[in-house]
Amino acid sequence: MTIAAILLCALVLDAWIGWPPVLFDRIGHPVSWLGKLIGHFDTALNRREWHTATRRLMGAITALFLIGSSFFIGQFLQTLFGDGIVGFILSVLVVWPLLAVNSMYTHVEDIAVPLEENRITEARAAVSLIVGRNPDNLDSAGIGQAAIESLAENTSDGIVAPIFWGLILGIPGVLAYKAINTLDSMVGYKTKKHIHFGWASAKIDDLANFIPARLTGWLYALTSGNRKQALTVMSFDAKKHRSPNAGWPESAMAGALGVRISGPRIYDTGQTRDPWLNDNGRKVEAGDVTKSLSLFKRAMYGLAAVLAVLAVAV
Repeated sequence: MTIAAILLCALVLDAWIGWPPVLFDRIGHPVSWLGKLIGHFDTALNRREWHTATRRLMGAITALFLIGSSFFIGQFLQTLFGDGIVGFILSVLVVWPLLAVNSMYTHVEDIAVPLEENRITEARAAVSLIVGRNPDNLDSAGIGQAAIESLAENTSDGIVAPIFWGLILGIPGVLAYKAINTLDSMVGYKTKKHIHFGWASAKIDDLANFIPARLTGWLYALTSGNRKQALTVMSFDAKKHRSPNAGWPESAMAGALGVRISGPRIYDTGQTRDPWLNDNGRKVEAGDVTKSLSLFKRAMYGLAAVLAVLAVAV
């Protein structure tokens, strides 16, 4: 069985049932296990009284150790499982929780439903679970915009990137990428606490997502009903984004839906001056979040089709 077949089955399994709440309640989730481990390293090695260079070094050592350990654990499991049917099933079960199709769709749907029913307080509470900005400052358009941006960017981080690295490096690639992405999500911020300790994690994440982010943009553009506009907006606006990667899926999504996203936003640290993606697009409306979920579904069918072809051909 090829790695493409393993990734396809894991993708289908996650889309179908996600990570069951009963498992989460009993054992947590692999990403939460990794998050706790990163938290311990952060507490022990990110001391405010230490010199800047020391904190940067400790952050780099932490990142390389956890990414390397994840890779070697994946290598061990891949060798242990072997090529038989039992190994194939076990491989699928390892990869399954490291994809985020079901959880991503559910989180955004939890925003879309109350938003369309004008239950703004509930929609704000739901969007606060997936974005870092202050939801109290968001009106209906702002909530919808945040949901669409998160869906687009996290399609790359949570689905396309682990699959890409799985195709390149097998199960070790999936585990190593998940360590990279979790590190970035926890310590890769330019806050006073993490700007030095998390610099290596942030840079490694940028490198690891360079190709997947662009592939995700193309995936969204080619599976949309507005292909030409999505490709045009992506080609002109992707590089305007403050992130070297997030602009690709976000601008493709903006072009596909005909809306403008990104732009100035308010965080607890203050307001940014980010440029708009698809500046000539219309303001996001409540129903656009549901439309973004429909496009997400088509993109996942497209991704599954690519994996199926690779599984048969390779």
